[in-house]
Amino acid sequence: MRRHLSAAAAAVQPAKLAGVLAIWSVTLLYVLFQGGKTSFMLFVMVSVLIVYLIAGGLSGVRRTKGVRELYSERDKSELLYAGGFLRVSLDITIPGFLPLPYVVVRETLKRHNGETWVFEESLIPSLRGRGKLRFQTPALERGSYTFSKTDIVSEDIFGLLEHKGTFMAEGEFRVLPRSVFIPRWQLYERRARLAGPQASLVQSRRETTQINGVRDYVYGDRLTRIHWNATAKTGAWKSKEFEHESIPKTVVVLDGSAAAYGTSQQFELAVSIAASVLGFGIRERIGIGLCCLDKNTKVFAPAESGAERQKMIHYLIDINAEGKGPLMSRLEKAHRMFPKGSYVVLISPQSGQPVLDAMRWADSHGLTPSHIHVRNPAAMNGSGKWMDVLRSRSITGYSISSLQELPAVLGGEV
Repeated sequence: MRRHLSAAAAAVQPAKLAGVLAIWSVTLLYVLFQGGKTSFMLFVMVSVLIVYLIAGGLSGVRRTKGVRELYSERDKSELLYAGGFLRVSLDITIPGFLPLPYVVVRETLKRHNGETWVFEESLIPSLRGRGKLRFQTPALERGSYTFSKTDIVSEDIFGLLEHKGTFMAEGEFRVLPRSVFIPRWQLYERRARLAGPQASLVQSRRETTQINGVRDYVYGDRLTRIHWNATAKTGAWKSKEFEHESIPKTVVVLDGSAAAYGTSQQFELAVSIAASVLGFGIRERIGIGLCCLDKNTKVFAPAESGAERQKMIHYLIDINAEGKGPLMSRLEKAHRMFPKGSYVVLISPQSGQPVLDAMRWADSHGLTPSHIHVRNPAAMNGSGKWMDVLRSRSITGYSISSLQELPAVLGGEV
């Protein structure tokens, strides 16, 4: 009994508890020195109130349990992309025998980079101490998110004492980086007007005579392309799918230098560009890999499968631009993972000599470099001079200040 009373006292605010005990002491002295029915009835009423308050402390707020469920816009939290929101449902069970007028639930959501959001809502539990809380997060950016311990606070019906409890309801999810659809890229087109040694490497994706499978009929397919057996079996027009000629593999290099980015939005833009380029490579069956020059250098070998792309995309979720040191020295550590003759697409806000040194390093190792220059979205200055410098050295360059303009710039429309 003593342990329960001490637990109840520890769950309330000491100042308010001292005030209630002082009132009870005054009524006790009033009975002892004054006597009479009035003083006795007053003492009984205050004593009953004290018993109620103590019972409220033992009612179970400190032993509250909860179960959390997460729902995204598509009802699958694992498919949440940056800019989306999450619906949260929290089922709460408060053990005890006394009804509570209401409780206040405080949730804390933490991002992998240390950012936090606090959600606070009131809830009226049922007579059995059960309730369900639903709320929606704001638009979320790329990253890993975790719900920490949930705080629950209740007051008695008189508002005299406040009882607090804490419980843990697991809730973790990840938000994928933004990406846009890239319909075409001049770098891989047969007639792209590229100068210098890059022109000899640009090849069209011409089809071979090797059948790779069957696809749906597309208006304009020749009769020689129709797969008659598959058409007869399915009852729908089917065409032969041929393998394409191989083209040089590609490695996307994401610059994660801490000193290179002026704002977090600029780094998010670089990550989104990398995710979009990876999507283009996998969709077009280009062997594409990823090299992240972050706090630690991580390299994914070029691959054509969707499963490998998912590994690359998921790796982009947690990076924070914590890299240090010059580009060329960090590239040198990973050069063994770069296939001979492959394209190297550097995504970086840097320009000038550091980038030229990296381009020269790539060329000396038999690689074909290009640069996607990530401009600060908040800055209005252009990068026309830097693009002219790259062109003068027969290096393909693109200047991007927003994700929406990426398809047009890579496609040569700007």
